[in-house]
Amino acid sequence: MGAYDAVIEIPAGSRNKYEVDHETGRVFLDRYLFTPFVYPTDYGFFENTLGLDGDPVDVLVLLFEPVFPGVGVKVRPVGLIDMEDDGGIDTKIIAVPYKDPRWAHIQDIADVPEHTRAEIQHFFEHYKDLEPGKWVKLGGWRDAAAAEQVVTEGFERFQAEGH
Repeated sequence: MGAYDAVIEIPAGSRNKYEVDHETGRVFLDRYLFTPFVYPTDYGFFENTLGLDGDPVDVLVLLFEPVFPGVGVKVRPVGLIDMEDDGGIDTKIIAVPYKDPRWAHIQDIADVPEHTRAEIQHFFEHYKDLEPGKWVKLGGWRDAAAAEQVVTEGFERFQAEGH
């Protein structure tokens, strides 16, 4: 599996929903989650990608310590969870730090502890529950090969759109 640059927008444990303005590179507070939930992992995107929803491909990075919004992390995709929301198809890639021996045992989504996967799934099933007009529908988990394919397609889509 390859290494990719992820930019963290939201650290684990935060209720603040930050977003990077891709024209200026500045991090803005988009909103405070309406539900009493916190992000279960660091959350961000892959640079120079475009997902099916028109935004960069999303990534959840499993880290031992949260990092700050705007920090880049070299990661290795290990799986994904299919998701659709009011904005369209919004697949979430799950990744670990690249070449970090503490994460070497995580090669595929099945290696991610079941409870960690359950926390991620529960968060995304409910984090928009109190936001008017918003909804989320989760699909299943898929493996590292599928995750890498989604990231690769995101790079290709970004190039094809003339970015």
